[in-house]
Amino acid sequence: MSSSTSLLVRGYEVVIGFETHAQLATQSKIFSRAPTAFGAEPNTQACAVDLALPGTLPVMNKAAVELAIRLGLALGSHIAEHSVFARKNYFYPDLPKGYQISQFEIPVVQGGEVSFFLGDEKKTVRLVRAHLEEDAGKSLHEDFIGQSGIDLNRAGTPLLEIVTEPDMRSSAEAVAYAKELHKIVTWIGICDGNMQEGSFRCDANVSVRKPGAPLGTRREIKNLNSFKFMQQAIDYEIRWQIEEIEDGRTIQQATVLFDPDTGETRAMRTKEDAADYRYFPDPDLPPLVIAREWVEQVRASMPELPRAMAERLVRDYGLPEYDATTLTQSPAMAAYFETAAQASGQAKLVSNWIMGEVSRRLNADEGDMASVPVSAAQLAALIGRIADGTVSNNAAKQVFDALWTGEGQDVDAVIEARGLKQMNDTGALEKIVDEVMAANADNVAQFRAGKEKAFNALVGQVMKASKGKANPQQVNDLLRQKLG
Repeated sequence: MSSSTSLLVRGYEVVIGFETHAQLATQSKIFSRAPTAFGAEPNTQACAVDLALPGTLPVMNKAAVELAIRLGLALGSHIAEHSVFARKNYFYPDLPKGYQISQFEIPVVQGGEVSFFLGDEKKTVRLVRAHLEEDAGKSLHEDFIGQSGIDLNRAGTPLLEIVTEPDMRSSAEAVAYAKELHKIVTWIGICDGNMQEGSFRCDANVSVRKPGAPLGTRREIKNLNSFKFMQQAIDYEIRWQIEEIEDGRTIQQATVLFDPDTGETRAMRTKEDAADYRYFPDPDLPPLVIAREWVEQVRASMPELPRAMAERLVRDYGLPEYDATTLTQSPAMAAYFETAAQASGQAKLVSNWIMGEVSRRLNADEGDMASVPVSAAQLAALIGRIADGTVSNNAAKQVFDALWTGEGQDVDAVIEARGLKQMNDTGALEKIVDEVMAANADNVAQFRAGKEKAFNALVGQVMKASKGKANPQQVNDLLRQKLG
């Protein structure tokens, strides 16, 4: 269960569970050798097995199993030594076999948990399971008047369906869970996480109840493919269910879709239960047997996980928890930070620049850490020049701008060429301060009469006279000394 007391919405407790389909990053499909690349012409990536032609047999893709093991290790789950594939029977035009191969009673990954921060509060969502299955094809309605087309390129694409306990109590918590899970699957390299292409799709089971009452009837919002829509869809569904109950109606279990244009959910079909799918073990696939040695080999190849890395950044670099969590959004960002922090010896300053200037520019350019034009070594050199007083923070931003736009490569050369060196010559600075005091006798008199504002005006005049090159701290100290 989540660690805190529940938020109530109009006197109701919200209960949310998630099912997430992560498309596994294999080169071929789960039971055939057909490719899985996105965006090919319809029906060009479906082989005889995917089309369910008579006499074809599925063969398990070992790489898909290995990726499932990676997830189990990352989430502290039990990896079953024996798991079983089942046939999930239902009719749909884009399901050529008339059933989907999935796992039911004995999934490959069992239990585990996902922990994350919501503000300052740590939350933990328990997992029921993660099971391997194949994707169905896709029905296309746009290109055909009065008809539908079937594209079987996706049929047989390997999926890992990750199912939680109903542990979330608000849309904010649900979105934070989904973001953390997205971070983990991309971090350990099992899924590219591309939500627009359907590589990471979430279904939210939402119900409401009076505190202490039994669980309410849930409605499942299908195929949420952006975090923004996820929050909107869950919030709308919560309001809708409460209004239905308040108006004396009962909630019917159903599968619903979210329409981003109207901001509403609408029922697609009444929800099936497991019995409706007539699950039974697939006679064409033997049980999946995973040797402990294989699990240990996979464990040895795992990267350091984001939570463990964040704890290490706090411990080794003295960073606040917030900084460490932000810097472990991706392996690329964490590596960039560590390289710059080690080279400059200024971990907090590096962290501030990555979370500030670097992130701001990446957001504006819609880029990611892999495309940062300023190398970690360049940032470290620049931060070294701030730390040793060569440039002010303001001047450093100008240097950074030149590095970002490619107008310069070497930090010191840019500082020199643009004349951005901070004036650290006390004699020259003293001369400017004396001139400014002589020319601004009014301000001097006002300051001596107790008006602090006049001091700021004098500082501004000195900075202007030095063309911004004076060290602000030195200006402050020198002025106060001279003003007595």
